Amino acid sequence: MPERPKQAELPVLVYDGDCGFCTGSARVVERLPVRVRLVPWQEEDLAALGTTEERARHEVLWVDQERHVSGGGMALAELLKHCRGPWKLVGRALAAPVVRTVADRVYRWVSANRHHLAFATPACRLPAEQRPGARSG
Repeated sequence: MPERPKQAELPVLVYDGDCGFCTGSARVVERLPVRVRLVPWQEEDLAALGTTEERARHEVLWVDQERHVSGGGMALAELLKHCRGPWKLVGRALAAPVVRTVADRVYRWVSANRHHLAFATPACRLPAEQRPGARSG
């Protein structure tokens, strides 16, 4: 039987655990054919991942095994590139220069309008610094 990789050896997808849309989307990712550790930024040592709370408040983050951090649309492209099957091709397409620009714009639109989308909660309407669990200082 093949040895399972340790949690630290898996890439990490960091999302906003106080946002219903983000948490619902993370549940969808759990069903994809990919080995990834899903973590809300509020429960993770972001410095150990090579990123900051400021960045995690504003976009989903993909952190690969070498601790290279991708955010927003590129984070989703990296996630899909690590999937098995046709998802890998979708990820490669999203990372292509012209498509990447469109993907980033779509990501920003979804992020700005997530309180209108599936899984949304009232906390999704609040600026990141005002959401439940936001750290001060």
